[in-house]
Amino acid sequence: MRTNKYLVDTNILIYHTQGLKKAGDFINSLAARNALNISILTKVEFLGWDKHTQENFENCAKLIELANVYPLDDDIADKAVEIRRKFRIKLADSVIAATAIIHDLKLATRNVDDFKEIPGLEVENIIG
Repeated sequence: MRTNKYLVDTNILIYHTQGLKKAGDFINSLAARNALNISILTKVEFLGWDKHTQENFENCAKLIELANVYPLDDDIADKAVEIRRKFRIKLADSVIAATAIIHDLKLATRNVDDFKEIPGLEVENIIG
């Protein structure tokens, strides 16, 4: 294992808000250590969902306030372009993967198969 620091994918945050205990325990543990790291694209995906109730949106926004949000910069953009061209994955996934690689973070996601072939990216399914 290269790192014990994580970049949390959008799906883990969604599972947490849906009450999945493993996701909740993981997110709460990271938040308690000020180690809840997400990409700016995760923030957009998570808060931009059009099915949020007002109460749910406000709770999700409070959760994001606890996160360290990594912005999109030229290094991440360049790596995301490389990933998209080589592996033909979705834009958001390429930016999330690039963010994890550039900042030497392990990606916590349920969708391990979406990222498994990307060199230099360590991925863990924390849901099991």
